[in-house]
Order: sequence, then structure tokens, then C-alpha cells
Amino acid sequence: MWRASILTIFPEMFPGPLGASLAGKALAAGLWTLDAVDIRAHATDKHRSVDDTPAGGGPGMVMRLIEGRGFEELSIGDYVLSGGEIAAFVLLDACVRLLPGVMGKEASGLEESFNQGLLEYPQYTRPQLWEGRSIPAVLTGGDHAKVAAWRRAEAERLTRARRPDLWAAHLAGAGKPKRPGKKPRRDG
Repeated sequence: MWRASILTIFPEMFPGPLGASLAGKALAAGLWTLDAVDIRAHATDKHRSVDDTPAGGGPGMVMRLIEGRGFEELSIGDYVLSGGEIAAFVLLDACVRLLPGVMGKEASGLEESFNQGLLEYPQYTRPQLWEGRSIPAVLTGGDHAKVAAWRRAEAERLTRARRPDLWAAHLAGAGKPKRPGKKPRRDG
């Protein structure tokens, strides 16, 4: 079973949105566990202090943990949040959905954004015409090869337009020759 521990001064925030949707169903089913640890419970002073002002001055409060505990620092984007809890929700949701049994079908995650170094192609569903937008004819024609080619072309178009960094990495990786005789590694 996959276990997650959150170190926070706001344990009441958890599971929050993780208690709903796929992550919540998986949590209730015991596919993963969540432990929200109130770090103030481990404080040693009478005020239960867990942070302090920055050395050298400046605004805000600081917890000096990443180096001290050997934690790995992750980024969820180029912006600043007021605390780590929202970032923890994002990271946990991204991980939990990949656990076996969480998504309805294992194949659900195979063609999503980033899976092959590209953003995901556009998705459509019924009705055929919605607010003046129609489903591209290639998707309703029944030719699976044409559908696959359209999806690949759209994924490339969107990646090129929205994420030039991914597109450059994709192009750099596309020219690398595959090792003959080597089977892809499957980690379980």
C-alpha cells in the first residue's frame, strides 16, 4: 500500500479535495493512506513555534527543513504559494491517480499529457455539435490509423505552441537511435 505523510501546521486541511473523486475513492478503498502530521505537536517551546524570521532580515517566516532532513525539493510551477499544502494536494493527486486500481482502466493514463513527451491531443464527446463547435470528422470516420495520425499531429501542434521547452526536448529525443535488441524496461 502506498503511504503519504504530510508535515503541516494545518492538518485539518487534509484530506480536503483528496477525499473526493478518484483519490478519495482510492483512500476509502485502502489503496493508499494519508497521515497529516501536525508539526506543532513536535515543537519544544511553550508557543509551539515551528518557524522564525529569515536570517539576515527580510519579510515572512521560514522553516529550515529541506537540507536539514535531506528532503527532495519539487516545483509545481513558476509561482509562489502562501504555504505548501496546496502544492501537496497537487503532488499527491498526480501520484495517487497512477496507483494500480485507482483509474477505472489501466489504459486511461497511457495517452495523457507528458506520457510520450508531448501534451495531450484535444478530446471531444457528444453532442456532435456543441456551441458552434463540431467534432472533427476524422474522429467519427472509423479509420483508427487516421485517428491515431490526427491525435499525434494535434499533440505535436499543441506542444509546439504551448510548451516550446517540451517540444525542444521531444525533438532532441526523437533523433536518438533506439538500441537494437533491447526490450523496454517495465518497472512494477
